[in-house]
Amino acid sequence: MATSSKPKGKALSSQASSAGGRPQQAVKFARRTSSGRIVSFSQDEDMDLSGEYSGQNDYINYTVVMPPTPDNQPANPSSENKSDGTKSRLGSDQAQHRSRQAGAREDSYGSHGGSNGGAKMERGMSIMKSNNKSMLLRSQTGDFDHNRWLFETKGTYGVGNAYWSEGDNYGRDTELSMSDFLDKPWKPLTRKIKVPAAILSPYRILILIRLVVLFFFLSWRVRNPNPDATWLWGMSIVCEIWFAISWILDIFPKFNPINRSTDLAALRDKFEKPSPANPHGRSDLPGVDIFVSTADPEKEPPLVTSNTILSILAADYPVEKLSCYISDDGGAILTFEAMAEAVRFAEVWVPFCRKHDIELRNPDSYFNLKTDPTKNKKRPDFVKDRRWMKREYDEFKVRINGLPEAIRRRSKSLNSMEMKKAKSLAREKNGGDLPPEGVDVPKATWMADGTPWPGTWLNPTDDHKKGDHAGILQVMSKVPANDPVLGQPDEKKLDFTGVDVRIPMFAYVSREKRPGFDHNKKAGAMNSLVRASAILSNGPFILNLDCDHYFYNCQAIREGMCFMMDRGGDRVCYIQFPQRFEGIDPSDRYANHNTVFFDGSMRALDGLQGPVYVGTGCMFRRYALYGFLPPRANEYLGVFGSTKRRAPDFKVPSEDESETQSLTSHPDLNLPRKFGNSAMFNESIAVAEYQGRPLADHKSVKNGRPPGALLLPRPPLDAPTVAEAIAVISCWYEDKTEWGRQDRLDLWLSDRRCGDWLSDAQPWVAVRVLCNQREMPSVAQHRSISLTGFTRCCDGLLVQSKYFFPKTTPS
Repeated sequence: MATSSKPKGKALSSQASSAGGRPQQAVKFARRTSSGRIVSFSQDEDMDLSGEYSGQNDYINYTVVMPPTPDNQPANPSSENKSDGTKSRLGSDQAQHRSRQAGAREDSYGSHGGSNGGAKMERGMSIMKSNNKSMLLRSQTGDFDHNRWLFETKGTYGVGNAYWSEGDNYGRDTELSMSDFLDKPWKPLTRKIKVPAAILSPYRILILIRLVVLFFFLSWRVRNPNPDATWLWGMSIVCEIWFAISWILDIFPKFNPINRSTDLAALRDKFEKPSPANPHGRSDLPGVDIFVSTADPEKEPPLVTSNTILSILAADYPVEKLSCYISDDGGAILTFEAMAEAVRFAEVWVPFCRKHDIELRNPDSYFNLKTDPTKNKKRPDFVKDRRWMKREYDEFKVRINGLPEAIRRRSKSLNSMEMKKAKSLAREKNGGDLPPEGVDVPKATWMADGTPWPGTWLNPTDDHKKGDHAGILQVMSKVPANDPVLGQPDEKKLDFTGVDVRIPMFAYVSREKRPGFDHNKKAGAMNSLVRASAILSNGPFILNLDCDHYFYNCQAIREGMCFMMDRGGDRVCYIQFPQRFEGIDPSDRYANHNTVFFDGSMRALDGLQGPVYVGTGCMFRRYALYGFLPPRANEYLGVFGSTKRRAPDFKVPSEDESETQSLTSHPDLNLPRKFGNSAMFNESIAVAEYQGRPLADHKSVKNGRPPGALLLPRPPLDAPTVAEAIAVISCWYEDKTEWGRQDRLDLWLSDRRCGDWLSDAQPWVAVRVLCNQREMPSVAQHRSISLTGFTRCCDGLLVQSKYFFPKTTPS
């Protein structure tokens, strides 16, 4: 851009023309600032740039306005000569071209003739060659010329996560890079969100108003008796006072409800992102064992239980860290074979969910959704895959529904064959005739491979009936490999190319039952699962569900793990998830959703000391179930628990004392007196405690484990390990141990529920996790715990840990 300007008289009088009295031509370089002003690079104070056009000398003296970029800044005379030479085409001859270059050099260095010309030239040259910041920041307008300063001094912005110079080193032997400044090490995994005051304050004011009105009403009732019916008046007064006290005890804990939020992205960055301790980006999350309990296939249909198992096996959690166990307390072959069918169907259902990112992973609920199944689905083969999977699921349901009849036909056929063999053998022994008393062959229940079922038979007999059968443990899907196993295209099945086709380990467990033993119902079954899982997988966390639950959100386990792995998470005992009910009329006229309890009371209790245990839908820390105190434990004494003091530490015995201790004690972990005579189980306790610690990636984390400690693959199961697991589910194992004792409530020792469990676990912290769900599935027989979602359709209570509502939408 070039604009012509008319020089002042002083500038023209000092310049002599050598070509016929014409004024000497000059080229002046300048730039336009952000405010619109034109600043000269020549530092010529006498140059007038007041107008864009200056009359008759437009083509004799003009100014070249340079853009403020580093490559156009005048750094040395040679570059200026090159720039000036590009403008020489406007002159009439070679002499005018040389005089224009000389004038431009004089103006650029501040030379206007006389003695001041040399001084201005030296000052200009010193500015161009000096590294003095104060000189370079100076301009004629007094503005800060940051672009010129960076270019002429080769300056930088310093060091940080906005700009990083690879050539700069800070400190001794520090190999820093820009990635070291990213916000990755300490992000909290959870946070507590208070209810807004605009909602909570009117509620509190209403409670106080009701309390005042109730006080005046009761005082009036007491001061105004009815002399004609004194006994009726007395009964009504007692009932009203009792109801008032009950209302006060119920409403006061609701003064401080809270919400909780988790950060799944931070969880992935911390445990599954490549790092120096985890170069391959494998998951460093701890293992989780999921317990599902059932007892009677007639009251709890196998199809419902199968859908529960399928939603668990398809959960969004590292496959090698997840294990599922089902406890069949009835020992029914129908449940056993239904689980075998479910595992077979899971080999195609689980990869289908991963391939298309299915959110609701209970197949029955997914295929009955009223919403558009193609919403947010981008793969072109989704519709074809879904159609194929729907047909496979329908065939799976038909197979499950036909199992009772298939088992009866099989058993009848094999029993008739056994009868013929017994009669033939009796004739051989009796000279060709049957004995007069006949041949008695028990009518057994047979498995598909032609062997008798060791559990409860269809025609009960001794050793094969409810309450009297052998222990059964069957690992139906083996321990998965540590590395992903990618599928291949298959014409008969779906194209699972690039999809991990592994499924978690699944085991069927039916504990041994014999007459004369107290089996403690469901609590005893949970104790057996705790021992068997400690031998097989030993996940440091346990999630127990009922057979009619399912995961409404596939990331439910990750949501709970955020609380366990957060700073201070080593003191969290359990996380209670609320329940969402299906098959209820839309108006909920009988309050079957239990909204007040799950959304009101449990959230309020979480704001005090934590929610109560409901009996299902709870994630436990295995180490806490064994009855140990948390690290940095405190005791709360006094009538109201207001006195706080440090819990006594366990004293490590000396070498002389350790020789006299029993083999079932552990000096480091303060094991209870006896957990049984299984050395493998006792050794697993220390491992579970260590693996359940939070990641020690920050100095504020106490009692943590180093990063990368859980990257080693799990060893495959062998025969001695499975045999030990079968031994710990026997009914005699609990004899002379603390398993099943009524005076120790920090294990699943009795069928008591709710608050009793916490009587021995005061130092532990409890959390309530509750999930907001914008849409609910509509299946009549399922109840889903809102861990991010389970759904159930009958009543139940909750447990203590952290109550949390992740927002999810089924897809």
